Amino acid sequence: MLLVADRLARRYGEGDAAVTALRETSFSIAEGEFVAVMGPSGSGKSTLMNIIGLLDRPTSGTLMLAGQSVTKLPHDRLSAVRNRRLGFVFQSYNLLARHTTLENIELPLVYSGIARKRRRVLAEAALASVGLTHRAHHWPGELSGGEQQRVAIARALVSNPDLILADEPTGALDSVTSAAVLGLFQELHRVGHTIVLVTHDPQVAAHARRVLRMRDGRLIGDEPVATTPVAAEPEVVPP
Repeated sequence: MLLVADRLARRYGEGDAAVTALRETSFSIAEGEFVAVMGPSGSGKSTLMNIIGLLDRPTSGTLMLAGQSVTKLPHDRLSAVRNRRLGFVFQSYNLLARHTTLENIELPLVYSGIARKRRRVLAEAALASVGLTHRAHHWPGELSGGEQQRVAIARALVSNPDLILADEPTGALDSVTSAAVLGLFQELHRVGHTIVLVTHDPQVAAHARRVLRMRDGRLIGDEPVATTPVAAEPEVVPP
């Protein structure tokens, strides 16, 4: 298994002020799966995503990633694992305004110490994979919301991570652009990428192959998606 979570729990605060955001949550994800984590606000899905993404530590329980226990790694080693094995896609894109499209995509490679020429080759390939070669030297402010999200996906792909984590990736997009972005995630899954997508929207979750349902900090359901809808192709994103 690529990812194994065993009785993960997360509490914030102490004593009477303590809040339990995640309760005894266990599951596993195999390589090549496309999994949606779905639940309303306050269900624990974002807390779970932060722990899977090595941005937070569980209060108790263990997390294995690619056969390695990452629960108690020191911060420097945790950062190295996160940069090498994980790719992130956020609702708000998180592109740097003073960097071009290619420069934004190169950032994970900069942190990994990859040489400049090699970074550019890899960034250009990642940009081509999301159909935006013609936007290579544009600033983020010159791109549509859908284009910015595709750049964010390319940035997540550039280091060839084991796992892509997408947190409400269509939350800031209109319905047509959302369909295109979800179509891109489906294509990435088709070619073998492992994806975990967090959403509150059942229609978005239905694009995955499996849904983990969260409520009140607990995992209350783990079920396959019977039929994956056909999303629009990425090319339909309006300029």
